[in-house]
Amino acid sequence: MSNDENRSGAPGGPATSVIAKVKPKTKRPNLYRVLILNDDYTPMEFVVHVLEKFFQKDVEAATKIMLHVHHHGIGECGVFTYEIAETKVTQVMDFARKHQHPLQCVMEKK
Repeated sequence: MSNDENRSGAPGGPATSVIAKVKPKTKRPNLYRVLILNDDYTPMEFVVHVLEKFFQKDVEAATKIMLHVHHHGIGECGVFTYEIAETKVTQVMDFARKHQHPLQCVMEKK
């Protein structure tokens, strides 16, 4: 008997084999919290505006976060992948500087 006969079960038939697909395991990206820090000079209205503009918060949610920052010194604006978090921090810092406010925005690994 030839090798072809052993694999296919029929003499002279094509050889068959099983191909198993291996799904690669993808790791979830690390997430980062974007935080706003309290200061004594940035107006509350400006912080609310930043939260609406860069984090798509409605007025109520933005006000709640701003008050949390005001009372606790720090508040979370959102959780994002590294690149998005880094971009948001840069946008907020540039916007605050442009409007001459000392508002600080940072990111930390979750």
